[in-house]
This record gives sequence, structure tokens and C-alpha cells, in this order.
Amino acid sequence: MKQTYILGIESSCDDTSAAVILHDVILSNVTAGQDVHKNFGGVVPELASRAHQQNIIPVIDTAIQKANIRKNQLSAVAFTRGPGLLGSLLVGTSFAKAFSLGLNIPLIEVDHLQAHILSHFIRNESHTNPVPEFPFLCLTVSGGHTQIVLIRDYFDMEVIGQTIDDAAGEAFDKSAKIMGLPYPGGPLIDKLARDGNPGRFTFSKPVIPGLDFSFSGLKTSFLYFLRDELKKDPDFIEKNKHDLSASIQATIIEILMAKLALALEKTRNLNTRNGYLDVAIAGGVSANSGLRQALENAREARGWNIFIPPIQYSTDNAAMIAVAGYFKFLKGAFGSQSDVPYARAKRT
Repeated sequence: MKQTYILGIESSCDDTSAAVILHDVILSNVTAGQDVHKNFGGVVPELASRAHQQNIIPVIDTAIQKANIRKNQLSAVAFTRGPGLLGSLLVGTSFAKAFSLGLNIPLIEVDHLQAHILSHFIRNESHTNPVPEFPFLCLTVSGGHTQIVLIRDYFDMEVIGQTIDDAAGEAFDKSAKIMGLPYPGGPLIDKLARDGNPGRFTFSKPVIPGLDFSFSGLKTSFLYFLRDELKKDPDFIEKNKHDLSASIQATIIEILMAKLALALEKTRNLNTRNGYLDVAIAGGVSANSGLRQALENAREARGWNIFIPPIQYSTDNAAMIAVAGYFKFLKGAFGSQSDVPYARAKRT
């Protein structure tokens, strides 16, 4: 059997990442972050694209070296086509096209959100992780997207629920900003929440029918609550930052878990295994310790079969692009030099 090496390139936001995979076994996964955005309280698209231009060559070179292969051994190059920041995506897309032409190897375009889901199928050289069985549900949560996806096969995916406004990760980051925490605020809320009381404060939850989400009202409720309390005590946030973090995190997680439970009930007829579908999570917010614990609790209390990706494959990374590229390679689903990036998620 011919060895299939895939180079994956990820540049959808502010992380420049490259990975090399042998079939579905990860050989290297290198990421360069961008600290410059901390000064602005969020990602600045123009600065992000400039940093990608500086980082992409050394990151790819390092990934190939760490994989201990030569670039002429590569079978194909996979890249994130979207969704994401167009300027950032253009850097990765342009490099991938040039790399493909220079080596005369196939070009494979990958959807960022599909790749997050397929990160569950990355194997390590030392061991094989258990993987969800088709069909399964995936809760995909990040700073830009919140979706419940029904996965029938590697590329047969249907979004059955999604946010109608803010994403869960955005709610975390905006809540942190309201509290005066530095960017990125989501991980800081997670850290502070570990020493807080999640039942100390109560915030309104949206009433949205079906499987869709909404987080803008929760953000507004949090803002008005703090505004009123700061009038009484200017030090309210500092005195209560642990309990505030725990309470807002618990509220976001409760919203996510309630919709996921509803999705599992609605899809029980699809399961030939006489129970619920397998449940996976993906996206940057899947690194949140509170969400991971809530899913572990559901495993024990409700009997859900849960799949949680390793932390290194939760946030944006090229390993997930490479593995998605590998499955497309097997199908012969190649891209072309005319492929252009897209900023918004595709309708499925």
C-alpha cells in the first residue's frame, strides 16, 4: 500500500498551523499564535493576515521537519477554505495553491467546521483513540459558531440546530470583556470559575423553540446586572469575579446541554443500537473544563456515549485539516486553483 502523506494548513483566524499526517496518523502539528491582538481586546483582521504571512513558511517548514519526511514525499496539500477571516484565509489558500503547483500534487479544500468534527478521527502513532460510530451528533462550539450537527458519514453532515445570533464562545468572550478581563477572555472565565460558586448568581436564559440557540439576550442580562451592581459597589466585579465567572459559565453550559439533550431525543429513531446516538463535541469551546465535566456527568447520569477530543485538537489546528484532507483524498475529492475562500459557514 502506497504511503499517503498529507500536509494540512490552517489559517482561518489568528493561528497559523501546519501538520503532516500519514494516512490518519498524525506525525506533526505546529502552531504559531499571535499575541498582538491582546492589545486590542480582540482579533484585528489586517494584523492577523500580516502575521500569517510572516509565520506560514517557518511553520510549514517546521511541520515537515518534525514529521521526518521530505516535501517531495507529500501526496497532497489540504487547506482551510472557510469559514473564517478572508484576509487570513487568503494567506493559507495562496500558499497551498503555490505549494500544490510547485510539487505537482493535488490540492484539497477543507471546510473548517467539518474539520473540527473530523478531529475525532485523528490517530496517534502510539495508540488508537475510540471514535464515534455513524450516525452521531456533534456539538460544535467556538467563538464564531454554535451548532448541533448530525453526522451520517465523513462528509454527510446536516446542521439541525444553530445559534441565531451570538455563538457560545462569543458569549464567553463578551462576558469576560464586560468584567474587564483581558483578551482572550473565555479561558480566563473557565479558570476563575473553578474557584467560584456556579449557583451564586442567576441570569436569564433565552426561550428559543426547537434546536436553535441564542446567546445575545444572556449577554445583555449579564451587562445590565453588572451595571446595576456596580452602582451600589464599584468593586463588585473584583470582589465576586470567581462567582460571576462560575455563574455565567454554568448558564451557558446549561443552555448547550439542554439543546443537546433535546437533539438526542429527536434523533433516537436513527439509532439502530437501541439507545441514544453517540455524542461528540468539537471547536474551541470544547476545551472548556466546565463543558467537559457536564458531558462526563451526562455520561454517568444519562448513559450518553461521549467523545471529547484531546485539548490540542479542540482549538484551531492543522491536524484536523490534514485528517479531513486524507478522507477527501481517499474519495478523490480534489480542489482546484480556482477555489476561493469563503467567510461564512456553508449551508448544509
